[in-house]
Amino acid sequence: MTEILFYHLQRQPLEKVLPSLVEKSLERGWQAAIQAVSEERLQALDDGLWTYTDESFLPHGTDRDTDAASQPVVLTLRETNPNGASIRFLVEGAELPEDAESYQRICILFDGTDTEALLHAREQWRGAKAAGHAIAYWQQDEGGRWTKKA
Repeated sequence: MTEILFYHLQRQPLEKVLPSLVEKSLERGWQAAIQAVSEERLQALDDGLWTYTDESFLPHGTDRDTDAASQPVVLTLRETNPNGASIRFLVEGAELPEDAESYQRICILFDGTDTEALLHAREQWRGAKAAGHAIAYWQQDEGGRWTKKA
């Protein structure tokens, strides 16, 4: 059974939250896939993972790269899993992949200040629950720490 975690972004934007979650995944020894919906978001994430802090970067590629299978993190617009990722991050309203059960964990990050994104995440929650996945809902507290709410 796949664990599906919903991250309700209210205090920090995706560009601040995603790199730390990906770093934690890599520390666990997991390959990661990040799926966006638009080419613009994919390019922004690609650029941002190289420069999100002065001290660090996240090695990654896109599914268009010839060496995508060997990358620890792959950015994609498709449902494919080119690097055999154990964890998949869905951003910008990307849908659960048909092979969701092949992942250990799927993280859905959504902008809680965007009504459409919030409604879409609720829809995804209902779908994941109906499919029998283990689901959890996380929200940032005033100090920026993630708190499990459901």
